[in-house]
Amino acid sequence: KLESLWQGPFLLVTQNVDNLHARSGSKKLLHMHGELQKIFCAFCMKNFIWIDDLSTQDECLNCGFPGRLRPDIVWFGEMPYFMNEIYQALDSCDIFISIGTSGNVYPAAGFAAYTKARRKIEINVLNTEISAHFSEHRVGLASLEVPPLVEELIATQKSSS
Repeated sequence: KLESLWQGPFLLVTQNVDNLHARSGSKKLLHMHGELQKIFCAFCMKNFIWIDDLSTQDECLNCGFPGRLRPDIVWFGEMPYFMNEIYQALDSCDIFISIGTSGNVYPAAGFAAYTKARRKIEINVLNTEISAHFSEHRVGLASLEVPPLVEELIATQKSSS
């Protein structure tokens, strides 16, 4: 709802590897840790949508080599996807919202400290190691805390235009 009604730039960055954001209608979405419904070829470096089981006999849809496919998931120690785009958004955002993160997994755990956003809002069921970097805290389940925040942001936007 926020993405569809927000009048300014909008970007949703997720650490989740499922497709729930896309299924809910999100379009301006970056999966920084990859996607479960995609595969990656370690030989030609291409990724593809893939919803079937994956075996070592499966051939890459681009280069044809078997045994080089893996889930398109960023493993620990690998660089997350879209980091340039994410840091560009962090450099220019006015409102930064973090929802339900542990605050332990970097580089995402460093985003709140990095951005100079006017409003930094944390929604979580408890304080985290990065809570001090937020100007606003909403404690509770995302399912209960996000909808009122979305309504507030939309209303504030309407009253200032």
